[in-house]
Amino acid sequence: MTAFRGSCLCGEVAFAVDGPFDKFLNCHCSRCRKASGTAHSCEVIVRAAALRWLHGEASVTRFDLPQARSFATAFCSRCGSPMPHLTRSGREAIVPAGSFDQPLGTAPDRHVHWTSRADWYVHGERLLIED
Repeated sequence: MTAFRGSCLCGEVAFAVDGPFDKFLNCHCSRCRKASGTAHSCEVIVRAAALRWLHGEASVTRFDLPQARSFATAFCSRCGSPMPHLTRSGREAIVPAGSFDQPLGTAPDRHVHWTSRADWYVHGERLLIED
């Protein structure tokens, strides 16, 4: 079992996630676009017991969208970085893939809510690359 470490931008919050991941996905729903400010969220889904807080859990703020059956987001209250959170059922943890501190050795294996994607979304292979 491999443990992957992650943290927020300011370092206030740190966590570890035991692999392997159950799912690694790009979610294109309108709620994930609003919460991330991007074309899609990129998330790792694991069983709840796979997530361990190393420090700063008290600095994580959770927002449950009242009108949604299951949508939530979490972020560092100091720097605003997206952070892991448990699903409302408590069975799974949703971990923003960009919050990991090291290479994961794998990539997303699916797009979800593809028909809801932004009309301006362009798949990566069609974009110019700049360093």
